[in-house]
Amino acid sequence: MSRFITDEQWRQYDEVGYLRLGKLLNEAELAALQQRIDDIMLGKANVNYDRMMMQLDSSTGNYGDAGKQTKGFKMATLNYRKIEELEFDPLFLKYMQHPVFREACVRIYGPETPISCFRAMFMNKPARKGTVLPWHQDRWTFLDRDPLVTIYTALDPATTANGCVKIIPGSHRMGLINPSHGSGFLTQEQAERICTPDKAMYFEMQAGEVSLLHNWVLHSSEVNRSDIARRAFSVCYMDARTKASNGAAFSVIFGEGALVPQELETVKT
Repeated sequence: MSRFITDEQWRQYDEVGYLRLGKLLNEAELAALQQRIDDIMLGKANVNYDRMMMQLDSSTGNYGDAGKQTKGFKMATLNYRKIEELEFDPLFLKYMQHPVFREACVRIYGPETPISCFRAMFMNKPARKGTVLPWHQDRWTFLDRDPLVTIYTALDPATTANGCVKIIPGSHRMGLINPSHGSGFLTQEQAERICTPDKAMYFEMQAGEVSLLHNWVLHSSEVNRSDIARRAFSVCYMDARTKASNGAAFSVIFGEGALVPQELETVKT
């Protein structure tokens, strides 16, 4: 396998919990993903909406006021907060199988480990809208082992003004901070004690820029106070042998039985 990521870059990742990979998409490829997700939100895409989990943005900015996370199309609007199961869209799946991402998974999980995705997710903060995301680590107690890496692609410029992700560099080395919480959210006391302004970093990114993020790096985000949407594509890659106590199954991305974009294109919605 060709190497795209150097040993020095991996040392940086191990130290701070993130690694900027630069732009992996040319302008046409980025525009295609931007158009595709807009078409999905507006109900124009030839995809199986019954399979996709879709959540509308909140009207207040409060996390608890966001729409219900349920399968199926809600309405034609660009004000979705989250859309999951994008591995079943051929364009997004092809991007998810980029050789750089395979190399990252090999380094993190081992060369013989089949890789699935816990979630292939569009995250959105519409212009002048958006929902606050409290401080948390990405982990889920119903899985028998923790997914360890998320690959995050900015589909728009991600800035302080439009609600880019905030992180605490190196916080993955603290281990699990609130292991009893089902989704890794910190208590208010933990957030106030650990996630102080002097430790937090606004993780600004250019449109098309890609970063690796360790799942245990503490992160949060604010509302969008700008006229530019903050669209992003976030994929959590995990060991495909992971078992879920609720019986959930996960799509294989690398290895035997992996999804094939060309085969998805033949599936009728």
